Amino acid sequence: MAAHPRMFDDDDPLLAIVRAAALALPEAAEKIAHGRPTFFTTKVFAYYGGGERRGPGDHVQHPASVLILPDHDDEPAMRQDERFWMPAYLGPRGWLGIDVADTAPGELAELLDASFRRSAPRRLVDRL
Repeated sequence: MAAHPRMFDDDDPLLAIVRAAALALPEAAEKIAHGRPTFFTTKVFAYYGGGERRGPGDHVQHPASVLILPDHDDEPAMRQDERFWMPAYLGPRGWLGIDVADTAPGELAELLDASFRRSAPRRLVDRL
């Protein structure tokens, strides 16, 4: 099986913002999966970068984005917000994507927190 090519730049200032917010969560770690930075505890709670499939043969890359699992209560409103998009492959499993540049101050941390709460073990969520 061939390794995925690296699809990010470690010096990306938007990645630095995502990395700081994600790694501030209890016991969060980073690994490279499918060529992209991935943030996890026992399960993945965020990916940096992704793409959306808008139709057959129409795939749009969002290299400076974050893919998250939204809070169940917020998800309907987020799906109506045109800043959010359904990522290819993960979208059918409830994930949403947003370009980091489209997030308001503090919003990115809230999105990562909500995704962390959906995926992390209870003992880590209790530490928030």
